[in-house]
Amino acid sequence: MLTDTHCHLYDEAFRPDFESVLARAREAGVTACVMPGIDRSCHQALLEVADALPDFAFPCIGLHPTSVAENWQEELDFVKEHLGDRRWYAVGEIGLDAYWSKDFIKEQMRVLEEQVSMAAAAGLPVIIHLREATEDFFRVLEDLRGVDFRGVMHAYSGSYEVYRRLLGYADFKFGIGGVVTYKNAGIAATLEKMSLDDIVLETDCPWLTPVPYRGKRNEPAYVRLVAEKVAQIKGLPLEEVAAVTTRSAQRLFYL
Repeated sequence: MLTDTHCHLYDEAFRPDFESVLARAREAGVTACVMPGIDRSCHQALLEVADALPDFAFPCIGLHPTSVAENWQEELDFVKEHLGDRRWYAVGEIGLDAYWSKDFIKEQMRVLEEQVSMAAAAGLPVIIHLREATEDFFRVLEDLRGVDFRGVMHAYSGSYEVYRRLLGYADFKFGIGGVVTYKNAGIAATLEKMSLDDIVLETDCPWLTPVPYRGKRNEPAYVRLVAEKVAQIKGLPLEEVAAVTTRSAQRLFYL
């Protein structure tokens, strides 16, 4: 059994062949997909997939850092208003992203801190997106000292030292996806030293497609390719990687 802990299955990229995508996922051994939210624009599509696949696709709600703009307060209020609507499996994806723009980085930090606090109060894990803003993220974590929360560092690509440092702040898991299959990917060397118990698998589909399909649309079935690469790097049987990462995902998200 495999769990894709980060999957945008509601994205329009899957509309032409949705049933085939599902069939391939199940054939590959995928039994659960966690679907992070982004902002209001994708909310309805996310709910439609979650309601159609209640035992397979598990919805989350959150405001993505790249969606933090002039109307950030409205978007944050939307998350607050709908947090009690139904069962969510995480608050996410949330975080910091200074890669595309640094214009709203202070607002991103405030929105992140508020959403982590909301998740902690609701007893939900968080899904953290972090890109080109590591030290700002640690500043937010310092401000959150005393807040008891847990979550996953989505698409983790940091160093072993940052991995150890992050574990000093919260009960984090680390999402490993298609990037680990890329030639010269730095995460491969870090992964060698990480505990398997700290790892969960993901695709981030339809993006970040693993080798040998890089450049094409990603899909949940390809989480098996990620599992195989992790097994190779760790020198472990595929079955052990699948079992341990799925158990971690089930515990983290209460699947």
